[in-house]
Order: sequence, then C-alpha cells, then structure tokens
Amino acid sequence: MKMWICSRKGVRMLFCVTCIDKPDSAALRAATRAVHLEYMIAAAGLLRYGGPLIDEPGGGSAGSLFVIDLPGRAELDAFLADEPYNRGGLFQSVTVRVIRQMVPETEPGFLLQELARERAAEAVSVRA
Repeated sequence: MKMWICSRKGVRMLFCVTCIDKPDSAALRAATRAVHLEYMIAAAGLLRYGGPLIDEPGGGSAGSLFVIDLPGRAELDAFLADEPYNRGGLFQSVTVRVIRQMVPETEPGFLLQELARERAAEAVSVRA
C-alpha cells in the first residue's frame, strides 16, 4: 500500500471527488471496505473531508465523496488509481472538480476580504 505524505511546499489544489457506486454493488463495497479504510488512514494528512454518500436516511451507501489536498491532477490520478474501491471496480462514475475552500476559513479574515472585493466590484459596475 502506498503511503501518502502530506507536504505543504508549493501550490496545492483541493479536489472534490464524487464517486457513484455501480448498481447492486453492496457486497463489493463490504468486501473491500477494510482495505479502503487502511488506504484512507494512510492518506489522512491529505484528506480534508470525506465519507459515504447515502441513498436516503438510514439507507445504504450509494458512493463516496472526498475533498483531497494534492499538488496537481497527476497526483490525484495516482491516488485514485490505487484507491481500493476504485481499483476493485466499485464505481460506476468518478467526477473530479477543483474546489476553492471558503469555509471554514483557512486564514482569519479571508471571507471579510472576499466580501470587500465583491462590494468594490459591485460599486464599479453600478458606476459604469
């Protein structure tokens, strides 16, 4: 199993990964869950948030969602290629989007700065 090292050098990206399970795949999910959990524990320093997608309250898993902090798409692709659920063929689809974290704030005052920029841009557009 690959051990993921969290490094804060250079520019990093947050990726939001949404994975939808294949129909009728509960047995495959259950069979690969322990190795999936080991993989996620090894990557804990990179994961901002994650967990199963639930069909309905009290229902079973319908997929997975996680936000991961990596230097770029190549590293994400490598992470996903080794991810046990993905490697085991559990997912019907995997969607990746880059996400910009707004909340919780990673730097105090960030949202106030964003609001000030937005209000200034509004004022300019009103005058134009």
